[in-house]
Amino acid sequence: MTKIAVAGVMESIGREILSFLEESGIKPADVFALEPKSPLGNQVSYGEDDELDVFNLDDFDFSKADIAVFATTEEISRRYVPKALAKNTKVVDCSGAFFAEADVPMVVAGLNGDLASGAPRGLVSVPSAPVTQMLLPLQKTAETLHISRLVVSTYMSASVYGKEAMDELFNQTRKIFMNETLADDQNIFHKQIAFNVIPQAGEFIGEETRCEWAMNAETKKVLGGGVKVHANCAIIPAFIGCGQFVNVECAEEVDVDAVREQMRTIPGVIVFDKNVEGGYVSLTDVQGENEVYVSRLRQDASVENGFSFWCVADNLRVGVAKNAFEVMKLMLRPQNH
Repeated sequence: MTKIAVAGVMESIGREILSFLEESGIKPADVFALEPKSPLGNQVSYGEDDELDVFNLDDFDFSKADIAVFATTEEISRRYVPKALAKNTKVVDCSGAFFAEADVPMVVAGLNGDLASGAPRGLVSVPSAPVTQMLLPLQKTAETLHISRLVVSTYMSASVYGKEAMDELFNQTRKIFMNETLADDQNIFHKQIAFNVIPQAGEFIGEETRCEWAMNAETKKVLGGGVKVHANCAIIPAFIGCGQFVNVECAEEVDVDAVREQMRTIPGVIVFDKNVEGGYVSLTDVQGENEVYVSRLRQDASVENGFSFWCVADNLRVGVAKNAFEVMKLMLRPQNH
């Protein structure tokens, strides 16, 4: 049987990857759960009934695994991915540590998945959650109407910074209701996050934040360098989920009704778009869901061939974990024939 290693299982994305493995019927004996500096006896849940021993990433022999999924920081991926590749273990990296390297394809399953099985080094990078969420509904548009420009405003939940950030949001919210000071609960965000919107996601790189820079660079890597991208990213006081307004300009004439019908045919995309009160999908509707939901699809009359839409998704499951799981299956497919 194929043996799968997952690194970073104590964080949210790693746990979601384990969830996809369990839901697909992969047995606990075929999964290695890894975490840096994991103490002996540490365990993580695998479905409702099983637990996995968490092995120390520092000591793990990657020759035991056919493929490894790294849901870790860039620093951890840079340190340990080469060790996995040296043992001929295929790797799906969720950190973005290698995406700028020419021989490492960046893959969104369903859009450019054909690149996964032929990755020159056996290493595939997957985009950050907002890029995957934005591009999934645009698969057919990219093929038929030739996207020339994307302008996206992304509203990201605290989970993009991990569990500590979600805890900070919870503690700040509680303290505001209790009329207590927030002085001890502003460690992750430089501003109050509870009942606020922060126009910064990641550190600044020039005038852009890291998230905005990544959305630009990653989108160009997936779609091709010819597409122009302008991204705006903000953190909102929500625990899980990501919402986006996306403006799309195309080289070909746009028929919004045709775009809507194309989106309806894309696996993993659900169009719920009614021009009435509540006839759209919001962040709280999608937590735990495996699809990208599209609403508010309309013509953008301010440009010649344009349209815009609103989309929401569970950023942990759909944005990263599901795509990583699907890419993993694509990389393993030749071995199953």
